[in-house]
Amino acid sequence: MSGQEKSWKELMFAAVSPKPSTDFLTGDWKTFTPIHNAEKCVSCLKCAMLCPEGAIHWKADAGKLEFNLNYCKGCGICANECPAKAISMSIPDKEEEQ
Repeated sequence: MSGQEKSWKELMFAAVSPKPSTDFLTGDWKTFTPIHNAEKCVSCLKCAMLCPEGAIHWKADAGKLEFNLNYCKGCGICANECPAKAISMSIPDKEEEQ
């Protein structure tokens, strides 16, 4: 073994990384992207509490949610659990991504 740590992309299938996912930008392979409708949002923060990657944060100073798409894996838990249906999942256009 060379002593260098492997990235998450180099780990064997079903391996457990010794670091949290916040140490790796893992949102580059998602198909679906969350779209947040601030007008519908009731700020219950259920989405932030249930996001398995911690990609949703409450910005108290701005009074709004922030989605960090560098870590979002597009699982849709936030959209499924939002009681106000303020989050939808979308497949972005290829032109939008560039």
